[in-house]
Amino acid sequence: MCHTAPGGVTNAGGLAMQTPFGTLYSSNITPDPATGIGSWSYPAFERAMRDGISRDGKNLYPAFPYTAFRNINDADMQALYAYLMSQTPVSQPAKANDMQFPFNMRPLMAGWNAMFLRKGEIKPQAERSDQWNRGAYLVNGLGHCAACHSPRNVMGAEKGGTSFLAGGTVDGWDAPALNGLSKSPTPWTEDQLFNYLSSGYSDAHGVATGPMGPVVSELAKLPKADVRAMAVYLASLDSSAQAQTAPVAEAVAQPSVASVSLSNGQRVFEGSCQGCHADGLGPTLFGVSPSLATNTNVHSAQPDNLLKVILQGIAMPATPDLGYMPAFKDSLSNTQISELAAYLRNRFAPAEPAWQGLPQRVAHVRANPGSH
Repeated sequence: MCHTAPGGVTNAGGLAMQTPFGTLYSSNITPDPATGIGSWSYPAFERAMRDGISRDGKNLYPAFPYTAFRNINDADMQALYAYLMSQTPVSQPAKANDMQFPFNMRPLMAGWNAMFLRKGEIKPQAERSDQWNRGAYLVNGLGHCAACHSPRNVMGAEKGGTSFLAGGTVDGWDAPALNGLSKSPTPWTEDQLFNYLSSGYSDAHGVATGPMGPVVSELAKLPKADVRAMAVYLASLDSSAQAQTAPVAEAVAQPSVASVSLSNGQRVFEGSCQGCHADGLGPTLFGVSPSLATNTNVHSAQPDNLLKVILQGIAMPATPDLGYMPAFKDSLSNTQISELAAYLRNRFAPAEPAWQGLPQRVAHVRANPGSH
């Protein structure tokens, strides 16, 4: 996924990754001997995956999540190497990174590794079930979920402790916390997590969009037992997860927001959105019809994810059964989207505070579709 540029050949690299330290481009990991990894031995491959050191001895940047991949066991690492080497070679030279000084000096990464690279593979916990341990292995190793769902410190390292899986940002999207899923507006259950990771949809939470869409596309190919194990592990991170949903909050008066009209937002909703988002009362036009009353983005502290979905739509759903959502960036103005977002918040998340500065936030998200 990270090694495939939009419209590019699978695993041939070239995907731009914006970081606080500059722009990185993913590398070619097809078995092309000149521009890919075709001339890499298994020990060289394993060293890159576990220690973040390339075949030529240069340090890799931790945007490549070797901090998680080092947790992969030997059998899976060997299988991954064999799989990559069996693919079709593609000749595509790497793009030059554009990193700020001093981060463009790769030898500094040796010091970064000394401070932040944790040693050793994930060890099974004897008091836990085999299923839980399998889920922990997949989430924290091959799945490298913390790469997006954990906040990072000023040096770009994932925070641990209570901040582990406490939420992060990727490509301007908020990646929600996974360590307190039972505290969501509608508590996540194991079954809901399983359905969401398998299909990209939960009727109690919404549809996988943004960077999570391609992730679910790949997770949908896993054996169901592995997806279930991941759900078991994630649901266990907060022991208060319950099998029932939270009661719908009573509507409360929200403070008025200057220059945003809720009545105008209602008209936009009824004209552009209600046909699909009728909370089960309307026809299914393009796939699933997600409820906005339980949608995570509507309840979020920040409006960015909701604004991105409205502006960009969902052109490529995570799985075919979901259907697509049209983009409204060319048909609705910034004012209309601001009013729509304010109305959605007021109607479907009445217990949450109104978002402030929506016109400015919409303008920023429209102008910066891939940044936070």
